[in-house]
Amino acid sequence: MQADVKGTTLPVLEMILEPGESLISNHGELSWMTANMQMTQTTQAGQGGGGGLMAGLKRMVGGGSLFLTHYEASGSQGMIAFAAKMPGHIFPLEVGSPGGYLVHRHGWMCGTPGIVPSIGFQQGLGGALFGGEGFILQKLEGQGTAWVELSGEVTSYDLAAGQSLLVHPGHVGVFEDTVSFQVTRIQGIVNRYFGADGHWLVVLTGPGKIWLQSMPLPILAASLRPFLGEGEARDAVAGGAVGGMLGNILRS
Repeated sequence: MQADVKGTTLPVLEMILEPGESLISNHGELSWMTANMQMTQTTQAGQGGGGGLMAGLKRMVGGGSLFLTHYEASGSQGMIAFAAKMPGHIFPLEVGSPGGYLVHRHGWMCGTPGIVPSIGFQQGLGGALFGGEGFILQKLEGQGTAWVELSGEVTSYDLAAGQSLLVHPGHVGVFEDTVSFQVTRIQGIVNRYFGADGHWLVVLTGPGKIWLQSMPLPILAASLRPFLGEGEARDAVAGGAVGGMLGNILRS
């Protein structure tokens, strides 16, 4: 299996699979593929095929899909591509070497069949933050390679044991499962995008590595709100109109 991240601003993950090799992803992640790639839907994940319906429901809570899509190259070498949803970066994570990862709800793109995605954490934060859905993390466990996408520029830190960093929830991208975290409310701080919702911060405490993203979707939507009409702004904050707006901006 060969992985190649192409492009810069809006990267594409292109995967070359030999006959019999396979990948899994959430339903709907596919961008394009060769005709010999075979697709099947399953609620199970991992090499042992564990999970089933309950595992699928947990993935949905974590921002994923009820069904996973399984892609396999049939008869000859095949190609499949996954395009980034936002300007940013795509990179691999070796899951199970030594442990797992927690990823923001839209961060996981695809992985080898040994990857087991599930709900890692969910907490309602109220108001308009994340369209009212709260702070949600997916957990990637099992054994294999997973590819994730983060929005904007990516900054990483290696936290020593006991060392903490306070992060706005939208900027949390990925962190190793050795990192402990707590969602806390800080009084007296007003965020320029979310008002009272800006009191919420995530305390990440080492040991372990964390990756932060500079342009979360909710912050992008809120920053565009002053340039839109009232109805369009409401859709943008909810996340529904951001893709179209961003495409228009990039094409202009």
